[in-house]
Amino acid sequence: MPREQGQKVVASNRKARHDYHIEDVYEAGLVLTGTEVKSLRAGRASLVDGYGTIDFGEAWLENVHIPEYVQGTWTNHSTRRRRKMLMNRAEIDKLQGKIKESGFTLVPLSIYFKDGKAKVEIALAKGKREYDKRQTLREQQDTREAARAMSTKGKDW
Repeated sequence: MPREQGQKVVASNRKARHDYHIEDVYEAGLVLTGTEVKSLRAGRASLVDGYGTIDFGEAWLENVHIPEYVQGTWTNHSTRRRRKMLMNRAEIDKLQGKIKESGFTLVPLSIYFKDGKAKVEIALAKGKREYDKRQTLREQQDTREAARAMSTKGKDW
């Protein structure tokens, strides 16, 4: 059987880019059980309430919802259990130093399979205020209108 190639996105957290200023993005492996992998391969996961922590020099992904595998038996996993992230020591130390600063948090952006292995894209982020969110939406709307005007400018109706 040939090995899997490429990247297959399972779940993404689109609201994270709206709610946070993204500083750095890291890729980490995930320690999963068999039924969790099967559930992810079926394309079922939710990152909405998820966050990352660092305890005793280890990175953890918490509150990410991976539903139980439908055909699993008594070996099924709990849906919101704490999952270990696999990262380099230097990355963990850097993240721990930043998290101790005020306002920084670890937010999962997406879960995907890369060459058959489950990975999570995690971001070091700072929360946005309400007026920042409105300003971002206004900028997006302005660029969209400008692009629309530029595309219709060359056409003679």
